[in-house]
Amino acid sequence: MTKKIDAAILRKRLTAEQFRVTQENGTEAPFRNEYWDNTEKGIYVDIVSGDLLFTSDDKFDSHCGWPSFTRPAQGEAVVAKKDTTHGMERTEVRSAGADSHLGHVFDDGPGPGGLRYCINSASLRFIPEAEGTALFAAGCFWGTEAYFRQLPGVLSATVGYSGGTAENPTYEQVCSGKTGHAEAIRILFDPERISYGDLLRHFFRMHDPTTKNRQGHDIGTQYRSAVYYYSAAQKETAESLVAELDRSGQFSDPVVTEIAAAGAFYPAEAYHQQYLAKNPGGYCHVNLALAKKPL
Repeated sequence: MTKKIDAAILRKRLTAEQFRVTQENGTEAPFRNEYWDNTEKGIYVDIVSGDLLFTSDDKFDSHCGWPSFTRPAQGEAVVAKKDTTHGMERTEVRSAGADSHLGHVFDDGPGPGGLRYCINSASLRFIPEAEGTALFAAGCFWGTEAYFRQLPGVLSATVGYSGGTAENPTYEQVCSGKTGHAEAIRILFDPERISYGDLLRHFFRMHDPTTKNRQGHDIGTQYRSAVYYYSAAQKETAESLVAELDRSGQFSDPVVTEIAAAGAFYPAEAYHQQYLAKNPGGYCHVNLALAKKPL
């Protein structure tokens, strides 16, 4: 649902160039904008609303001088509109959440989709992977995903497999215990709205980090508790919190959560994504109501 913010508020919050582009349908200069040649891994959010728009996984160099993407991060994140200004017919791209002007989409892009989303840097805010991505394992990923999706500041949550050695494993292969992978969840978040530390506190609250290779009725290495970090800062935060929990006596047994560097993450099959939203009565080892309670 579009939530248009008052122009007077935006004039105070945005730079003059950001306001001109997003609110007055402006276009910034090519090759002289912030992200046209940015190759760092991370995500791009709407400068106005903070909604997730694009990721570095879909960014490519189109040699046009503006950031170019093959697709939005989420299909519903942007809307396309016919644009007949400047004596030509084009397809304008706007953010669905804040109705910000982003740029245009053209049919000369690479890959099977064949699209090039040509976007103004001034309409975006970049969040590096090490600052806006978390990778956790906390047992069955259905309930874990449903829990984290409720938290303000979480932009997306994808269930999948990580921590093992097999490439592109299937659910059945992971369940065999032979891949080394855990059922995991990759969270994209806005650190201006929720910190990595608070995500970790939710993580340790929503599952039992003291049981090795088990959560509830689920037993096996794929159900282990794990934090896979993307930076030294994330590692330090996780280790510090584990030490704090052990000292506090909050749990009767020591925390056995694995803390390791993030490796490859393989998204799970489509039917696993948002499983409990599709199957409200499905199995869940998590008390989802905890997500609504203060830490």
